[in-house]
Amino acid sequence: MSRRFPFRFDPAFRPLLALVGVRPGTAWAEVDDRQLVVRFGPWRLATARENVTGVERGGPYRWWRAIGVHLSLADGGVTFGSSAAAGLCVRFRTPVPALAPGRWLRHRAMTITVADPDDLARVLGGPGG
Repeated sequence: MSRRFPFRFDPAFRPLLALVGVRPGTAWAEVDDRQLVVRFGPWRLATARENVTGVERGGPYRWWRAIGVHLSLADGGVTFGSSAAAGLCVRFRTPVPALAPGRWLRHRAMTITVADPDDLARVLGGPGG
């Protein structure tokens, strides 16, 4: 059985995100017994649940660091953000692709601003995660 977690959208940023294809219908995280899949408009991240090594709730964030797609120059993590209110940092054992296809750009962590980060953290921390 899979669970889908929609992203939280701050109203002020919805028009800007829509310009790059990020809308409520194209932004979600889905977890089942085997994998975690995140879609954020045209971007996609998929990994096995066993690759998730930890989760940490975060926020509130500065809007210019949280809204849109970002690559962290500090740790190589990726952010998929639609709200500055709260999010979840998900860490991976083996880095995963998300921003570019292929092997040259992989991420050790991902921050996502789903509507209920606490519930997603519970699901990822449960059996298989």
